[in-house]
Amino acid sequence: MSDGATAYRFSIGPWNISEGRDPYGPETRPVKDLAWKIEQFGAAGFDAVMFHDDDVVPDIDSKSGNEVLDTAKAVRKLVEDAGMAVEFIAPRLWFSPMTVDGGYTSNDRAARTYAIDRSRRAIDIADAMGCSLIVLWLAREGTYLREAKRYHRSVEYLVEAVDAMLAHHPTIRLAIEPKPNEPVDIAYLPTIGHALAFSYLTSDPTRVGCLVETAHCVLAGLDPADELAFALETGKLWSVHLNDQNGLKFDQDKPFASVNLRSAFDQVRVLEQYRYGSDGEYVGLDVHSFRTTTIEHGVDHLINSRKTFLRLLEKVRTFDEAAAQVLIDERDYQALDQMVLDHLLA
Repeated sequence: MSDGATAYRFSIGPWNISEGRDPYGPETRPVKDLAWKIEQFGAAGFDAVMFHDDDVVPDIDSKSGNEVLDTAKAVRKLVEDAGMAVEFIAPRLWFSPMTVDGGYTSNDRAARTYAIDRSRRAIDIADAMGCSLIVLWLAREGTYLREAKRYHRSVEYLVEAVDAMLAHHPTIRLAIEPKPNEPVDIAYLPTIGHALAFSYLTSDPTRVGCLVETAHCVLAGLDPADELAFALETGKLWSVHLNDQNGLKFDQDKPFASVNLRSAFDQVRVLEQYRYGSDGEYVGLDVHSFRTTTIEHGVDHLINSRKTFLRLLEKVRTFDEAAAQVLIDERDYQALDQMVLDHLLA
């Protein structure tokens, strides 16, 4: 590594070791508890764990405030004993029967109240676990029918919810993770541009940023590297979910660079150019093992994604930027294209 270069740190979540269930079939791997997963993450040398609130506190809605905090502190100890930190907490609102019509944007006032209260609990969990970042994947914050909800009112509801979270804790930061579709047909904040614009409607835009996921950018028909760069340009990229996606399908969460090696190279290059990670940000790997994978290889997809990132980082750092600039100045983009290919194939 050259002098002054960023030393990247990697985070993963317990949902990245899944049981292999899909909409067309049952589990293909045995269930493993959280302690087993954390032990695997630590043994594999990862730096941090990202959690949903109910990863930390199962059956969270049935627990008292003290029970929630006691459980959070116990999980924090598991993580720290494994040599890791907690990167973020994300309220998993989309699993609740209360959020069939959405959480923050539901047409049901009781559901909106539930969503905000649950999010405040997620903030309390983050605080107890020594973490200052909340990630909001707005999974059901949209609609199946445009006529079912008014966009203007839905944005007002989202602002109301975010402002309530900001008011709940003076230093907590919120990172919005956009996705254009799935599970709802029409998402209200489908891209990073929407999320960043939305942040300036809130009571404290300095504490509202974003998380870019590779697969979600592809689903929106956008280039992941450009989405990363746009968020970095505004100083609001606070986390990433690197993975891959085979076209405009359902969210696949393939291992990083599994489909498009050149796109992965460009993503790493952007992160390196902007010195992402120099303020403590993590490279999050949101990847799932294939359904055919046995539990004996249940962590391989995570280790492989990190390995690929680091190999591409070496390619980025050895890419002859001066020679590339000469070709750019000469407008010889054909030669530049081949230069990148030759470098990746060398």
